[in-house]
Amino acid sequence: MPFIQFLRKAQNELEKGGRQMASAAGIENEATQQCPNCHRSMPISEIWDNFNVCACGHHFRMNARQRIRFLCDPDTFEEFDRELTCPDRLNFPGYADRLASARNACGEREAVVCGRCAIQGASCCLFVMEPGFMMGSMGQAVGEKITRLFEYATMHGMSVVGFTVSGGARMQEGILSLMQMAKTSGAVRKHADAGLFYLTVLTDPTTGGVTASFAMEGDVILAEPGAMVGFAGTRVIEQSAHKKLPQGFQRAEFLLEHGFVDSIVARKNQRRVLSYLLEMHKKEESGDGKNGL
Repeated sequence: MPFIQFLRKAQNELEKGGRQMASAAGIENEATQQCPNCHRSMPISEIWDNFNVCACGHHFRMNARQRIRFLCDPDTFEEFDRELTCPDRLNFPGYADRLASARNACGEREAVVCGRCAIQGASCCLFVMEPGFMMGSMGQAVGEKITRLFEYATMHGMSVVGFTVSGGARMQEGILSLMQMAKTSGAVRKHADAGLFYLTVLTDPTTGGVTASFAMEGDVILAEPGAMVGFAGTRVIEQSAHKKLPQGFQRAEFLLEHGFVDSIVARKNQRRVLSYLLEMHKKEESGDGKNGL
């Protein structure tokens, strides 16, 4: 379980009583976090209550389960392929230990959570990438889970919503990771050929092979404020181009100005905006569960 969940406000009388006892014993029961934008230190519960957003507007990163609880209507999320993983086929030195460490740190089996849900009553398939699992890097299992999700959505005539956060393709899996770019893109294309809607929300950071494939293939592409989105890193580009890049290059606001994203949507407004777009692009389902085109 992610550490931040232990630091939220008490949710029931038992928790409140425990924290009151800790306070009486002189134990500090509220951790704080400093905002990298305004440098203010705030109680983590205050950040949590504001959708993991600082009062200045800075959007802290969210883990996959937090985002799912925030987005989905209660008791509507049905997870797919939770236990799906892939072996270390290349026997990359130290990779097995990295995987075990990542799983222990964030509680997820892989760097994406997939399923179906409703968002303010609008049904869809949903994938949410997990920054705590090797910074959402894309390996074989990530590509397979996202591909299967699109295949399910195509079969059942459903829209797909995807939240991306990634450092790119997972180098420990070599070409097997890079081929996921083509595989996921093929599944996205078949979904599009069926006349179905795909919406992506780019969060901080979305980079590398994920940006070069399914992250930028949505019919509508949204981004969170301040999110870094790009393929190569800024320093790599500057060294290759031998020139200084503009201020704010690869941030969501720069991408919006230059036409790479359709809109920037603050986290508190995302449920409403996503529901509106899903309803706008909804297709009727036929009786056999297939897309009624």
